[in-house]
Amino acid sequence: MHATTLAGRIGPNAITRVAEVLPARLGSSATWELFERAGLVRYLRQPPERMVGEDEVRALHATLREQLGGTLAGEVARAAGTATADYLLAHRIPHPLQRLLRALPARLAARVLLRAVARNAWTFVGSGRLQTCAAAALLGRPVVLRIRGNPLARGVVAAAPACDYYAAAFERLFQVLVHPRCRVVEAECEACGAAACRFEIRW
Repeated sequence: MHATTLAGRIGPNAITRVAEVLPARLGSSATWELFERAGLVRYLRQPPERMVGEDEVRALHATLREQLGGTLAGEVARAAGTATADYLLAHRIPHPLQRLLRALPARLAARVLLRAVARNAWTFVGSGRLQTCAAAALLGRPVVLRIRGNPLARGVVAAAPACDYYAAAFERLFQVLVHPRCRVVEAECEACGAAACRFEIRW
């Protein structure tokens, strides 16, 4: 399906993985209350299996910050991002491709993975736009991903970068498929007034 037909929609992991990691931190009743505040309690009764509206994802992640504060919300988002990457590794990224990436030199593997991420960006950035610079990996510079019009940062005002969900998902994928010492830092964030959310990947 062409990306433009699903503009404004995001894969269900951005909701289901939050529902998966929250009870261990808040307990079941507080998890239900938080989803109810976000208007998404139906997804606890029946987890979504198809693409969901980006406004629903934004509402859930915004409610996390409003109810839990930036630090705890960030921890939950990071755990959900890591769980999302683990799901993709188990169910969405072909295992032959994974073996190939792990066998390649890190710089080349990063270039290949970036291209795959860019091709599938429509599944996780909604109406936002992902920009990558695959050549940077071959030149030994930090790999950079930018999301413009990031749904998770829309309407958020924060003193520090707030897109822990994306940062953790990118980090886990690059650690498994490129280099185990990969670290991802969100250097700039639209929630802090930047023109785009900028993620730097180093190893």
